[in-house]
Amino acid sequence: MRLSPLQTEAIVAAARAVLGSEVRVTLFGSRLDDQACGGDIDLLLEVPQAVESPAWLAARVTARVQLALGDRKVDVLLLAPNTVQDTVHRVAQQQGVPLT
Repeated sequence: MRLSPLQTEAIVAAARAVLGSEVRVTLFGSRLDDQACGGDIDLLLEVPQAVESPAWLAARVTARVQLALGDRKVDVLLLAPNTVQDTVHRVAQQQGVPLT
């Protein structure tokens, strides 16, 4: 996994600040490959409660993470009981590494 402990803490703190302490944060994608270079930070955020404006919440988390990590490219997927689960969500759940 190509994230430092400080980066991981910043990501989790950003997600909790926007979505609360029950958010589950999972890293997936190219950052899991220790042999790769670069790449964006792909995050799946799962919450147990329904949310209003999931795209807006994902954008808020993205902005907080980018500010904390120095404007890196961050992609955030949000999964809640009232959002549609797509294939990318299932892949992230199966192949990702939980940060929380």
